[in-house]
Amino acid sequence: MPLTVKYSETYNDALIALAAATHRPASVVNVAGDYAIRVDLEYNRYVVATNTRLGLTDEPETSDSWRVRFIQGNIAGESDQLLAEASHQWLIDAFDSALESLEADGNKIVADANFGDISRSETSTSADVHGLGDQA
Repeated sequence: MPLTVKYSETYNDALIALAAATHRPASVVNVAGDYAIRVDLEYNRYVVATNTRLGLTDEPETSDSWRVRFIQGNIAGESDQLLAEASHQWLIDAFDSALESLEADGNKIVADANFGDISRSETSTSADVHGLGDQA
């Protein structure tokens, strides 16, 4: 893992972006000799982001696309299972697309965070949001 520090410095903005999007720590990990950004989620699920087919490139400026995968970790000796995957020029757009695919395929579980989703009813007011509604 000698390159994790180098990649962490090189991809600091990407680490911060994924940490902010998921509300979880993001780190650079070694995956079969290549490096990727990983975020661990609930129930042994995790997100892996790379900017080449195999891993992170030494020259991020040369990459034209991010690949984000949601993966179900090893369960009872089975291999990890790909739940959703998406690619896009921008990391967070790839993340959002992969999350939409996860939901569309029925793989979202109740414990999953609603990343960036601020749920409000269309009829709620500012007073309702702050708990002041219907007070006389």
